[in-house]
Amino acid sequence: MFRRVVCSTGALALRARPAYMARVSAAAMPSMTFHTSSKDLMPYKMPEEGGKVRLGFIPEEWFTFFYNKTGVTGPYMFGTGLILYLINKEIYVVSHELLHGALIIGLLVYGVKKFGPAYTAYADKTINDQIEQTYDVKNAQVDALQQSIDAEKKEQWRLDGRNMLFDARKENIAMQIETAYRERLHTVAADVKKKMDYHIEVENVKRRVQQEHMVEWIQKNVIQSITPQQEKENIAQCIRDLKTLSARA
Repeated sequence: MFRRVVCSTGALALRARPAYMARVSAAAMPSMTFHTSSKDLMPYKMPEEGGKVRLGFIPEEWFTFFYNKTGVTGPYMFGTGLILYLINKEIYVVSHELLHGALIIGLLVYGVKKFGPAYTAYADKTINDQIEQTYDVKNAQVDALQQSIDAEKKEQWRLDGRNMLFDARKENIAMQIETAYRERLHTVAADVKKKMDYHIEVENVKRRVQQEHMVEWIQKNVIQSITPQQEKENIAQCIRDLKTLSARA
């Protein structure tokens, strides 16, 4: 009888498994990213600790439900009466399978009590490692994005500096243009001065040549104007002047 109950329960669980897993998958694995999903898309937060139970498997809420109507002993009397009713009406037939079921349940309880804490610690450690790995991946992505943001800010700062560099280049080009302009002005002024000096020198040469020519012409005309008689008289006058000077000396 216990085997038939177990088999029928397992069959029902297997038939209900696909729909249940679909609901769990749809609820527990929404499409989301870190810190961007709305609150409605976040998965249901599982409790960190299990609820209170009595006798190892009966939830505390079942006893609390009976307290307001039947008192403290109500849940126990209900459970005992239900078991006696099932046995009395032969809904649950007591046979050798009852011993098998009791042994299986005892083994399960022993396994849970014996290996449950170790398995719980292992499962918690595995979950914590997975959570740490997830946070490591998230932190690595955040660091990479922060580095990208810093690099972008640095590039923006460089773009701001590029405007200053363009202004400096414009000023340098303007200074170079001004320098070339002043050099050309100096060159033009030097060339004009050279040309003016040339014309002045030409005029000076002309004036000197004219003066020399005029002196020569005057001397030539004066010499030509002196007659031999005047020359003799001049010589005689010079001699008398010399004698007078010598007599005074």
